[in-house]
Amino acid sequence: MSAENKTSRLGSVYQAESSEDVARVYDAWAEKYDEDMSLAGYRHPAISLALLCRHAPKGAAPLLDAGAGTGLIGEWLAITGFAHVEALDISAGMLSVAGRKGIYKALHQAALGTKLPFADNRFAAIISAGVFTSGHVGVEGLDDLLRVCAPGGIVVLTVKDVLWQSGFRARIEALEAGGVCALIDDTGPYVSMPGEEGTTPSRCIALRVA
Repeated sequence: MSAENKTSRLGSVYQAESSEDVARVYDAWAEKYDEDMSLAGYRHPAISLALLCRHAPKGAAPLLDAGAGTGLIGEWLAITGFAHVEALDISAGMLSVAGRKGIYKALHQAALGTKLPFADNRFAAIISAGVFTSGHVGVEGLDDLLRVCAPGGIVVLTVKDVLWQSGFRARIEALEAGGVCALIDDTGPYVSMPGEEGTTPSRCIALRVA
């Protein structure tokens, strides 16, 4: 992806003002997303997968890929021994591409930050990369992910640092104080793509549900 295209695509995403805007941008981007992000050196999938494999047992199931997009992480989850993974995304276009890969047991179209279409304690682990960021989902998406993760389960999230500093960290501290979950890993700040040094970084965290 050229620097100009990268800036244009990501700018449209980060400046989205509604979930409908986010879905519209990703629907239009779906067919080129894998190629573009691979060429850009997108780091979130690899880093979040590393934390998941560090803390969740191999084969933990069922697993939810929350904000699955085209299935970048889903392909790697299958390779690393997670055979039952379900995809959740706001974009029908992205889920269509993910579905063609044949790596997910189920596809669910819904927006994080709303009540998710899953029973309490449904998943043994959850991974969500590149979702808790500008123009996407804020801290309002956290509680329902924890609701659908089983006790003892692992939730791995990437979080834009501006969100971390403006309420995300405080919410996790409150959840820890309430005995809901524990923060068990935190990479600290890093840039999500090479060449973005000097921009707002992100971090990847792992939570264990109580």
